[in-house]
Amino acid sequence: MASITNENIEQALRGIDDVLGGGADIVDRKRVERIALNGGSVALTLNLPTDDQALKQRVEDAARKAIKSVDGVTDVMIMTKGSKPTLGPAGPAQQARPSLPGQTGSPFDGQAPIDGVRNIIAVSSAKGGVGKSTVCVNLALALASLGARVGLLDADVYGPSLQVLLGVTERPRGGKHKEIAPIVKDGLRLMSLAFITEAGQPVIWRGPIVMGVVTKFLREVEWGELDYLLVDMPPGTGDTQLTLVQTVPLTGAIIVTTPSELALVDAVKGLQMYRSVDAPVLGIVENMSYFLCPHCDERTDIFGRGGGQIVAEKLGTEFLGELPLDPQVRSAGDEGQPILLRDFDSSVSKTFLRIAERVRQLCPAPAA
Repeated sequence: MASITNENIEQALRGIDDVLGGGADIVDRKRVERIALNGGSVALTLNLPTDDQALKQRVEDAARKAIKSVDGVTDVMIMTKGSKPTLGPAGPAQQARPSLPGQTGSPFDGQAPIDGVRNIIAVSSAKGGVGKSTVCVNLALALASLGARVGLLDADVYGPSLQVLLGVTERPRGGKHKEIAPIVKDGLRLMSLAFITEAGQPVIWRGPIVMGVVTKFLREVEWGELDYLLVDMPPGTGDTQLTLVQTVPLTGAIIVTTPSELALVDAVKGLQMYRSVDAPVLGIVENMSYFLCPHCDERTDIFGRGGGQIVAEKLGTEFLGELPLDPQVRSAGDEGQPILLRDFDSSVSKTFLRIAERVRQLCPAPAA
């Protein structure tokens, strides 16, 4: 196979005129922001500041065709910045759903299922630092251990963590029927922006760009047949959360919190956000609930006690379970081998399995 270089790719792209104006090609006009190579796979970031979707698609198609003409290229993935994702027509069921504050019409106009995916579950927290990603990864592994086909999408564009928690070092390639094939590891189908960008490279993008990336990963990843697609959400109640509920019908959201009062206040906000856009909430998971001394088995409630249960009862949702503050869970995640894989018989793993079983029962279309 011929050796591919950035210069090869740039030279191929110089044949594409900048149709946005300026009288030069897209390389000279700085429309090409980033080229990443992985063997025969090429990942390209284009900056196309236009809301004209037809024009944007025209440049994307031309760029893809040009790159594929380079000797040795096998797969092409293109991320586009500078325009909002296109949302298609809605069906009757979506039209009746509520509008978001300050928005006219239905925010769910582009909502459509993902072919082959039976349940889409957002694992969310309105506050950072509560262990949401750790909970999401171990819950996905627990569902898989129960025999389900599980995918995991890291929707935290600014702070992705799947590459660390699952020890992923490879990069995705092109799919047979869609643009991107997910990475398969530990029985899960995975996608994260971290699999495409360079390690340690910050993502400095505005909201519409993030919305486009999340939409692309939902629509253009070849997820295949899945019983559950878990979406690891960023903290907060912003663009990513709204993009998710606008793009696909959620089976439900799981809110992760700690017992501390500050975290619980934000957990309430997160839960109410999903309800305000008519997205079901499956329940609350309380993480870092207590510390169990490994020497004397004494329980210490470092962040308080019972807050998650109280909030769940107050807001009329299910309390799915409490997880301890366990150094083994932290070290396992840091080393890319979550506790479900490192110690399947541990008490923490058994708690994750109980939560997974309950989540499976709560879903309207559980795995067969």
